[in-house]
Amino acid sequence: MEYIKSKIRDVYDFPSKGIVFKDLTTAFKDPRCLHIIGWDLSQIYRDKGVTKVVGIESRGFIGGSILAFELGAGFVPARKPGKLPADTVSETYQKEYGTDTIEMHRDAITPDDIVVLHDDVLATGGTMAAAYNLVKSMNPKKIYINFIIEITALNGRANLPADAEVTSLIKY
Repeated sequence: MEYIKSKIRDVYDFPSKGIVFKDLTTAFKDPRCLHIIGWDLSQIYRDKGVTKVVGIESRGFIGGSILAFELGAGFVPARKPGKLPADTVSETYQKEYGTDTIEMHRDAITPDDIVVLHDDVLATGGTMAAAYNLVKSMNPKKIYINFIIEITALNGRANLPADAEVTSLIKY
């Protein structure tokens, strides 16, 4: 984990003043780091029968795709409204200043699926909670939640379902 941490860039005052953004793009461009992230993520779920990985737009697509590949599972994108071409289901959620919506294809998850929801960073947890509710409405067998980074001071886990198994590779 120290190698991965050494490749994560801090960007000050992004996206707004006072925020220190943990930029994973510097880790993703390093081949060794990308391999370690993929391997470490996959080891968490190797024996859990995962059939689908849902990656949350947009950086969640990167780790989620790698995780799906490593597990031999399918990949499902969770996107902002209007980005998916077929029939969708959506979940609207409250953000600090207003609301946002996340969508998936209506036929993306089946009751036979075991799903890992993946995003790059757990901050406040709002987007992941909405994605969880959306996937849960499709009645899969099991849902896991995963992040590469967790910002513990923001207490995002408190906004996630109490019954969800939540893992993160790195905690700050």
